[in-house]
Amino acid sequence: MSTRPNFVLASASPARRNLLAAAGIDVEIIVSGVDEEAVEATTAEALSGVLARMKAHAVAERLRHNAHPHPHAVVLGCDSVLAFDGQILGKPDGPEEAAERWQAMRGRSGVLHTGHCLIDLADGRAVQGDAATVVHFADISDAEIEAYVASGEPLWVAGSFTIDGLGSAFVERLEGDHTNVIGLSLPLLRRMLAELGYEITQFWRGR
Repeated sequence: MSTRPNFVLASASPARRNLLAAAGIDVEIIVSGVDEEAVEATTAEALSGVLARMKAHAVAERLRHNAHPHPHAVVLGCDSVLAFDGQILGKPDGPEEAAERWQAMRGRSGVLHTGHCLIDLADGRAVQGDAATVVHFADISDAEIEAYVASGEPLWVAGSFTIDGLGSAFVERLEGDHTNVIGLSLPLLRRMLAELGYEITQFWRGR
């Protein structure tokens, strides 16, 4: 293709936007408006996949209805949840729940799942994938938990932790793709783009 395709991110997550920007991809942000609380599933992988698909299709349908002007565009929907001790942990309801989670998670591990759904607006084809990363949490103190929750950072993220902010000090190690824990898996995205006939290098700014 002679022109750089347009990349639409169906998410308001600054972490996902910044991750893509660091990988050379400028994005158009369109928030899906999907009610995440209304969706239920039996596993973290299933829930993140359903939400990713709903977000991507909601934005793609809006763009098709409004006749998106770019001749070549893809829409990416993502959702992350933590599987921990038989529970599915999305964003906490508030500071108390975030603190309770950390009291349970410290010194233990969970699996962060991120569902990805990528749609090609040109022909409506869609591909879906899941990325899973094992997260080993540090055995942090009550005082550290209190300070971390008071910072506000864990209140807005799946599993009540980050690895690209204050929470990075509280994660001992990862097994798997670290970009997945930030918000989306760049290696998985590369493979999904290839399934739709694109190379990730086509989306680099300046191309």
